[in-house]
Amino acid sequence: MAQPRTIQIFLPSGDPRGIRWAELTTSIVRIIEVPRKLLPDFFAMPESKQVGVYFLIGDEDEDAPEVYIGQTGDLTERLTYHHKTKDFWNRALVVVSLTNNLTQTHALYLEWLSIRSATEAKRYAVQNGNGGSKPHTPAPLEADCVEVFGIARTLLATLGQPVFEPLAKPAVGKAQPELFYCKGPSYDATAQYTEEGMVVLAGSKGRKQLAPSISQGSAAKRRAALLADGSLAEDGEFVVFKKDVLFKTPSGAGDAVTAASVNGWAVWKTKDGKTLDELKRAPLVSEKPSS
Repeated sequence: MAQPRTIQIFLPSGDPRGIRWAELTTSIVRIIEVPRKLLPDFFAMPESKQVGVYFLIGDEDEDAPEVYIGQTGDLTERLTYHHKTKDFWNRALVVVSLTNNLTQTHALYLEWLSIRSATEAKRYAVQNGNGGSKPHTPAPLEADCVEVFGIARTLLATLGQPVFEPLAKPAVGKAQPELFYCKGPSYDATAQYTEEGMVVLAGSKGRKQLAPSISQGSAAKRRAALLADGSLAEDGEFVVFKKDVLFKTPSGAGDAVTAASVNGWAVWKTKDGKTLDELKRAPLVSEKPSS
């Protein structure tokens, strides 16, 4: 269960676009985000010589971000190697200990757990060839690793890289996620409304033929990009969502499904016919501020 946290973000150079440190105020785990151009600056830091777990991120394409996950006893040496041999990434995020007490055993377990969790989340395309097998780890060290992983998960998401967070919200206990539907003669889609936007779920069907109203706009470009990266696939008279896809707005999701320009707040409905607007927007708009 999520709980309130206090997170500190430090800018060593004062530039919010430069290297950033993130840590919980009560933890010894630190994540350092390093833009690829600033690798030399990171290599001058003592943390670059530590044992650590690292995430190479390629996120220029929001629909298909990529990640490579690794571990090493010397971050400088390993990141230098990846700088020479891997083109896709534009930033590295490294997990280290403030007390420098992560061992190679910790790192191997964290690497395995991270690859498995990122693969299961399906938000990023994991560039590791395989996740390997679970390394033998004594129970006390495994408990430490699980705690470190939980903190790293939170810090990664805080820095804008939710590597382990699925787009759609899973069921919690007996509570099922709230679903919205967009149905018509040539489309049949299911979605969740989340903090990030509207997530159209895998298996949803959209209309194949674009309406003139969106054939030249951003919605058409997004559709083409989703087809190109395999998120959508043509199937007869439909396009089928092959994975969960996030749209920043309900209307963006509605446009992608109906292949027309629509009001997403009106077209997405629950099984009993209540619109997204009725449930999520109208109640707030109708509230009058206290005088």
